[in-house]
Amino acid sequence: MFIVLLRFAANRGEASRLMDGHKHWLQRGFDDGVFLLAGSLQPGLGGAVLAHNTTMTDLRARVNADPFVAENVVSAEILDVAPSRSDARLAFLGG
Repeated sequence: MFIVLLRFAANRGEASRLMDGHKHWLQRGFDDGVFLLAGSLQPGLGGAVLAHNTTMTDLRARVNADPFVAENVVSAEILDVAPSRSDARLAFLGG
């Protein structure tokens, strides 16, 4: 399982211009069964994505394809989480 942190960066002001592309990128992640959750980091710090069913290499390539990342609207950090315990509703994540 991965947590992708997308923190606003130098070109934050370009976010509105690139929003449609970013939304399409997110939708592809959900359609491909890789993204489980996406949302905003509060208060207005950027966004986060919960991902699974992928490798770090493939996820890095996917994240780099986000227009927000490509245009330095956000900087991306990918955290690799090895679940060891979870609620039964999240059993599909392992742990």
